[in-house]
Amino acid sequence: MTTSAAAPSRQRRRGPELEAALLDAAWDELVEVGFAKLTMESVASRAGTGIAVLYRRWANKDQLVLAALEHYRNSHPVDVPDTGTLRGDLLAALTGMGEARAAFFAIAAAAAFSGLLAGTGLTPAQVRDRIMGDKALSRVRTIYRRAHDRGEIDLERIPPAVLAMPFDLVRHDLLMDLKPLKPARIRSIVDELFLPLVHDHHDGPGPA
Repeated sequence: MTTSAAAPSRQRRRGPELEAALLDAAWDELVEVGFAKLTMESVASRAGTGIAVLYRRWANKDQLVLAALEHYRNSHPVDVPDTGTLRGDLLAALTGMGEARAAFFAIAAAAAFSGLLAGTGLTPAQVRDRIMGDKALSRVRTIYRRAHDRGEIDLERIPPAVLAMPFDLVRHDLLMDLKPLKPARIRSIVDELFLPLVHDHHDGPGPA
């Protein structure tokens, strides 16, 4: 059993407070010892509770770690900038995303390559969607909706794949490099790849 940290004294916690404490303990254990060495026993010890408390919520450590990744992402949101321009918002958002999510992607990737998914019954795409969640999408939509209201873009003309592209590229780079993107790379994504496509759809003919 992993004893990477002294077990805290047991406290009376229930409901969301208890679940958050368990997931925080699972995340801390994942960061400190890695997926391969993490056990249900080590997480319970770190959380100061009994192992049965974990098994009542998650069938195995795969499910627990997946939930811990979701919990960490939800409890550490990336700010939505409001610079007054689409370009400024995207540069700030992608920079913030790279800086805030680099460590998260490193931990998630290490867990995936160490055997996560074996007990989840989910495909890699399903796990990706669970880890990324829909809150990030709502923040992205906020940026584009502001730009639409300012008249910078016409959301009815732009395919969803184009709108997703800058954030997909940042996630790809984070997964491949496991470190924040350089400013030049972010500017390239915005100025050389995304904005030309957006302007093409804004100035071109409307839908047939």
